[in-house]
Amino acid sequence: MHKVVLVGAGSICRTHVKAFEGLGGRAKIVAIVSRHAENAQKVIDEMGLDARAYADHRSAIDAEECDIVSVCTPPDSHCEIAVYALEHGKHVLLEKPMAPSLAECDEIIDAARRAGKKLAVVAQSRFLTPVWRTKKLLDTGLAGKLLYTQVNSFWYRGRSYYDLAWRGQWATEGGGCTLVHAVHHIDLLQWMSGMPSEVTAVIGNVAHTNSEEEDVSMALLRYPDGRLAQITASLVCHGQKQALLFACEKASLEIPHAFAADTPLENGFPQENAALLAQLNEAYEAIPALAHEGHDGLVADLLDAIDRDREPLIGGGDGRRTMELIMAIYKSASEKTAVRLPIEKTDAFYTREGVTTKMPHFYKKTGFLSRFAKDEIVLASSNMK
Repeated sequence: MHKVVLVGAGSICRTHVKAFEGLGGRAKIVAIVSRHAENAQKVIDEMGLDARAYADHRSAIDAEECDIVSVCTPPDSHCEIAVYALEHGKHVLLEKPMAPSLAECDEIIDAARRAGKKLAVVAQSRFLTPVWRTKKLLDTGLAGKLLYTQVNSFWYRGRSYYDLAWRGQWATEGGGCTLVHAVHHIDLLQWMSGMPSEVTAVIGNVAHTNSEEEDVSMALLRYPDGRLAQITASLVCHGQKQALLFACEKASLEIPHAFAADTPLENGFPQENAALLAQLNEAYEAIPALAHEGHDGLVADLLDAIDRDREPLIGGGDGRRTMELIMAIYKSASEKTAVRLPIEKTDAFYTREGVTTKMPHFYKKTGFLSRFAKDEIVLASSNMK
């Protein structure tokens, strides 16, 4: 049985507990860490865990006979905790975003390589059956060559969302809706469509006057083969209708599941290709459903990777590529010009300090609550089926 120290007792912590504890005895939470140990104890009591509460991740990692550390803290602490765990011989599951900078991503990846331990990064939307099937179907080429991708990462957050102390500041949160929310869909984009060669973007803050960061961003992506993509991220969209569209030569595939296939009439207008549409839907349904979805799938994959000595399906390289695309969006928006990838180590947007200095600070951060009395969350995967 794998023993797990879970660092962070915030809202996402309970999702990790359920995932590790719900896999038929394959894993057990032995400790939960929070700067305020009483918060960790509260989670332990609420969820009926046989675990200990700690106020410091080092103390927990040093004291407990664990082999996995699951990191559920704000982004600015990810690198320190992950590197310490890896250097002390633990495998790591790291919540999104991987880290607030490419420099910190590289530090974590290097630590995992030196330690010879597994590093998995949370991108739970990949572990949804509709997403998995669409990815597999794209890879078959049945819909033809991919031409254009549209990503709508639409969210809604009220002004009070930024009353938490660590949110709403470039130095601690690392970014607004593009980094913290659209990270899920940007991960899917780079996984399913690949990395672009050029990014042009704009950002703004249209509603959250207690945050330094953006609450809307729009980016145009150009690929080496001429393909295009578009990403829109927002915290002001009621209903949170999130979607990805993959427009291919013969058909369009969408997440949530909606396929269309047309052939052109003599005058170029469309006529439904019923035969291809039926073939696409049949092929989609024939792809086996995932045994575990969301965070359950992430955790099951990490345990399999450890037991079978293979790499996790979502590793440090995946997390870093998503961060590089986000940093390109920020760099383009800040410098008001197209940005070529990759982002070099000499670039200001490689480090957290550089991003904090270069990015516009839209409003002065106000509100410094340590936690909300009631902190219910909606996971990205809730809107993607």
